[in-house]
Amino acid sequence: MQSDTVIDVQNLSKKYRIGAAKKDNLRETIGGLFGARSDSQEATEFWALKDVNFTLNHGDAVGIIGKNGAGKSTLLKILSRITEPTTGRIQINGRVSSLLEVGTGFHPELTGKENIYLNGTILGMSRKEVKSKFDEIVEFSGVEKFISTPVKHYSSGMYVRLAFAVAAHLEPDILIIDEVLAVGDAEFQKKCLGKMEDVANQGRTVIFVSHNMDAVSNLCNSAIYINDGRIETISKNVDGLISKYLNNLQANGYSHGLEFRNIGFKNEIHSIDRMAIMNDDFELHQENIHFDQNINILIEGKIFQNNPALNLGVNLYNHRNDTLCWSWVKNDRNQELKKMTDLKKISLICKIPKSTLNEGSYKVEILSVLHNIKNLIKKTEGPAITFNVVGGDKGVQLNLPLKWSYK
Repeated sequence: MQSDTVIDVQNLSKKYRIGAAKKDNLRETIGGLFGARSDSQEATEFWALKDVNFTLNHGDAVGIIGKNGAGKSTLLKILSRITEPTTGRIQINGRVSSLLEVGTGFHPELTGKENIYLNGTILGMSRKEVKSKFDEIVEFSGVEKFISTPVKHYSSGMYVRLAFAVAAHLEPDILIIDEVLAVGDAEFQKKCLGKMEDVANQGRTVIFVSHNMDAVSNLCNSAIYINDGRIETISKNVDGLISKYLNNLQANGYSHGLEFRNIGFKNEIHSIDRMAIMNDDFELHQENIHFDQNINILIEGKIFQNNPALNLGVNLYNHRNDTLCWSWVKNDRNQELKKMTDLKKISLICKIPKSTLNEGSYKVEILSVLHNIKNLIKKTEGPAITFNVVGGDKGVQLNLPLKWSYK
């Protein structure tokens, strides 16, 4: 390993056995030792990682991207020494601090204060060193009132706040963060990203897994794209690699966050092929939308039958599944929708004006009706896409008609 290299991964692979039945009694356990196994107990091999190679240096901030199940979390668990590789070699030069999931590294019966000192000890720090960072950790976490409370009583948000503060402030050489930050609110996520940037600027190494491509783009100076357990690409061109990843997702019918959501819904009148939340430049929104941004709901599909009674639109729900509003375009009155019927395709955009929705979580669901005849899609059972609005007041102030256009 060269002097500037902090992580060297060579020919790393991880195999799991899946589909094996649990042995419930002594007879089955002993039988298994001598090779006796029923058909229901047959296991198959699954390679979560296969022949992974890369090196990371001091000051690298690397984003690891890939669809769910690609092997990202398995890689982080191996780097964090939580699990062992099946084959291959890892050499790490420095102290590693990891935040992989809510609960990692904390003892539930200990207080927040005691867990801070416990984690410092695990990292090889003296009590004096931890004490010098203690006030800064507590202030960053925002859980001052509960620092003497056992962490088993913390909410998931409080847990993550304190866990991140500990992981980032106890001066690790390598900071590993998984998607767990999604548990926190938008303000705290921004605070965490700022802290990770500070860590990288201090010459330490950050490894960051996230489906928030904006966060990866802003934080990371390189990226690793993992696909089906193998490294697809390693690149210093982070934005270019993100584009490649998103294009592959779209081509293969996957979606994360607020990327294109491939729907595949079909009835006798029409199909809804995909939906997306887009900005005014028809770029895909990522994760959170600020309340002073317009929200454009794109709906694309096909029309199989020319039925003048067809009405297409959307229902908008809050996090409690309450209907906030509904809006549709009518085939019997609207020339553009008639034109789409002639072209056998659907391409609609519904605009929610900026400053219409305040902070909260929302769901958009397709509305499809044969006017005065029947609903083609049952309420709360249709194709849907969710999004978060940040900023503004709590609650909702929606009282404006939604505007439709055509793409």
